Order: sequence, then structure tokens, then C-alpha cells
Amino acid sequence: MAQTRDEACDPNQWDFSELRALFINCTLKRSPERSNTDVLMEVSRTIMRGAGVKVCSVRAVDHNLAPGVYPDMREKGWEEDDWPEIYKEVEAADILVLGSPIWLGERSSVCSRVIERLYAMSGMTNEKGQYVYYGKVGGCVITGNEDGIKHCSSGILYALQHLGYLVGPQADAGWVGEAGPGPSYGDEGSGGVSNAFTQRNTTFMTWNLLHMARMLKEAGGVPAWGNQRDLWDEGCDFGHPNPEYR
Repeated sequence: MAQTRDEACDPNQWDFSELRALFINCTLKRSPERSNTDVLMEVSRTIMRGAGVKVCSVRAVDHNLAPGVYPDMREKGWEEDDWPEIYKEVEAADILVLGSPIWLGERSSVCSRVIERLYAMSGMTNEKGQYVYYGKVGGCVITGNEDGIKHCSSGILYALQHLGYLVGPQADAGWVGEAGPGPSYGDEGSGGVSNAFTQRNTTFMTWNLLHMARMLKEAGGVPAWGNQRDLWDEGCDFGHPNPEYR
């Protein structure tokens, strides 16, 4: 029997309680100052919580994240580095969502630092010999004024997939206001929270992340063939043609 409209639209039919999601907000504002990026990220978090997902949130600027591309920058002379603790949440999460405001048409400097620290771990491997972020999915949320959603998203999502995250369909969402100084996403009168385009894209992004994460989990991650660095280093060419005989 075909589903009714109400049945088809009922989110309670989905249970993703086996999944964990980490949202890293790359705002420049320290807590407790309100972050408009976080206001939009909360929409996605609310949907995930409703589907049973275990959700964790980190505001990066509240932590001492030393600059660099090594797992623990204290070993490189920095007195403090909170990244090793944050990475424990990254490692445990099936889904990673980076949120960033737009400044001068670009993602925030904090977002770039978080990506650099993610990169610091990318040489590690999982139990199958693949790069450590294999089997995880990534997305991003962008807020700002004037323009830049697609530009910022393209850079962030490219970085995540390059590190090994799977980026599925429509894995970004965002909102921008009118040109020039004006209200931000969560400000009264901005129209941000009620924007139908942003509502739709945020919802689609969230469910796509959940579906992709579940598909990966049920499949046991990305198949371990043709993508194992240790075997490549040992001489396994996975079918790559020998250039000497071309």
C-alpha cells in the first residue's frame, strides 16, 4: 500500500541512533556571544537529534588550537594545544559538519585552522589500512552577508573529500543577506530563519548526511581495495600499469 502524504513526511519513521555527528563551529566569536552560524547549525542538529543521532558540538575559537599540521603542536614548541582532545570527537563521529561565517568572501581563519588540524591527522590509517577519515561523511554550513556560500562551501568540501571524507549530494547549506552591512542570519528582521531556500537546503543536507553515513556504516565503510597506503608502499600496484612496458 502506498504511503499517505503524512506518512511519507513523518521523520519519526527514521532511526539513526547508531550514528554520531560532530559539528565544529568556526565562528570568530567566543562563547557566550551568540553566533549566527551556530543558529543555522542548530537547525541541522535538531533534525539529527530527532532522528536519534548522538550530536556533539565544538566552538573552535573557545579552545587553544595551535597553528600547524602536526597531530600535537606541543611537540613542536607550543605550550598549549587542545586539538588532540577535539580529535577524539572527530575520530568517534560518523558525520562531520563544519560551520563558517563569510569574511571578505572567504571562510573564516578559524575554519582554515581547523582544516589544517584535520589535515595533520590525515596520514594516519584505519584498521583496514585506509586513510583515517575513510568511512566518514562531511558537510558544511555557511552564513554571512552579500555573497560567498558556494565559494566557501566548494573549498571546505574539497578539503574534506581530499582528506578522505565522503561528500554526498547537496552537502552544504547556508544563508547570506543583502549587499552591504545589515542584519545577520539570526537577527530580528533578517528573514534568515524563515528563508524557504535555506530551510530546504539545510534539511536536505542533514538527511543526505544521515543516509550516506548509514550506507557507509552498513557497508562496513569504503571497500578496502585499491586505497590502502601500506600495501601500496609495499609494492602492491592495484592494477596500475607498469610505465616501463607502455
